[in-house]
Amino acid sequence: MGSAREFDVAVVGASVAGCTAARLFAQAGARVALIERHSDPAAYKVVCTHAILSPSTATIERLGLAPVLDERGAIRAGAEFWTPYGGWIRLPDDLPDAWGVTRRTLDPALRDLAVGTPGVEFFPGWTAKRVIADPSRVAGIEVEDRKHRTLAIRARLVVGADGRDSTVARLAGVPGRVRPHNRFFYFAYWRGVRPATPDFRLWLLDPDGAAQFPNEDGLAVLVATYHRSRMAEVRADLEGSYMRHLASLPDGPDLSDAERVSKLIGKLEVPNVIRPAARPGIAFVGDAALATDPLFGVGLTFAFQSAEWLVDETSGALGGGQELDDALRRYRRKFLWRLGPHHLLIADFSTGRKITLLERQMFRKAPHDPVMRRAFGEVLARESSAFRMVDPRVAVRLLIPSRPRRQHDLARTHPAGTSHRRVPGAEHDGGGVLHRSRPGDQRLLR
Repeated sequence: MGSAREFDVAVVGASVAGCTAARLFAQAGARVALIERHSDPAAYKVVCTHAILSPSTATIERLGLAPVLDERGAIRAGAEFWTPYGGWIRLPDDLPDAWGVTRRTLDPALRDLAVGTPGVEFFPGWTAKRVIADPSRVAGIEVEDRKHRTLAIRARLVVGADGRDSTVARLAGVPGRVRPHNRFFYFAYWRGVRPATPDFRLWLLDPDGAAQFPNEDGLAVLVATYHRSRMAEVRADLEGSYMRHLASLPDGPDLSDAERVSKLIGKLEVPNVIRPAARPGIAFVGDAALATDPLFGVGLTFAFQSAEWLVDETSGALGGGQELDDALRRYRRKFLWRLGPHHLLIADFSTGRKITLLERQMFRKAPHDPVMRRAFGEVLARESSAFRMVDPRVAVRLLIPSRPRRQHDLARTHPAGTSHRRVPGAEHDGGGVLHRSRPGDQRLLR
């Protein structure tokens, strides 16, 4: 073994969750080793929906990342989803903004913030090789570079932020629970999709699905989701299947003048994995703690949230010992309580099962019942627990007779994804475009 270094926290993985944890720990006064296997500081994750839901906004602002994203043209987004049982359901307009930004913009920008934070020392091009353990707890991580030099980084807390197939979890003997997943995905980047909407759009087609995620520079990610039983059929005519899928979407994107600016990217195996978020001396954040079906675009949101929760629970207990163990138990409980129900709901849906009769009734009710609509919106945005839908104050709405349906309740005729609200202090041009004073935040109005 080579030389040894001492830190308060060793974070393995310099992507979204890892950089968030590193910066917030350092701002709280900790000495942080940020370890990343890629040597290129501009490296970024390719397979991603790029959707950041509204619960992340406060964390993004706390990090000082919001003005950076605004300057680089990130989209301030709303969201809506469509089902064949009730048409469109839009998230409440008074929720905090979501964000649409590509990982090629997000990852380097956040990494620059983290690496530039006093107290953070960056180790690019180093890979975790062995967990250093005292008799009862993890006490550090041994890493190796491409020249096979090794370095022992001793730390009171090791944070695994290294993704769904976490090396740190494997080395520490912390297995994940895998739940079945019966869908696969193909997506591509497009420019010139019409109408130009700043909103995330999700189609739950029972059992297939689709999504549209806007990003900076006029880009949109269009995702086709298929049940696993269609694997052979789709792959036999990949391009044709993808285009037919998008063309069949109700109130779907208009691609007649659009240009596809990337190859078609596939993700065929996306297991739902959850593992204990903490044990003595070690914690997991982001996909290393919880990785789910990407259709709902929750991965980045969970990454920001879990990293912030870990720092808030443990930064005052980095002296070690029982105080730190107690703090890690609090983080583990908070993680499971806040995200566990979402994981179960998403994992259940990702089995490819048919939408149930009760769910169909909820979908029919939500577009014109404000209480049901808000509950759906809060759960879909991950602002509320999945238990929100069984709240008696929400469930009782199913007993209230529905008003007669009008044609535009089933398929809206206004431009897809547009918002009907008028925002105080905003300027509106004759074409219905809203311009906010905040850079990078535009909404289309009906």
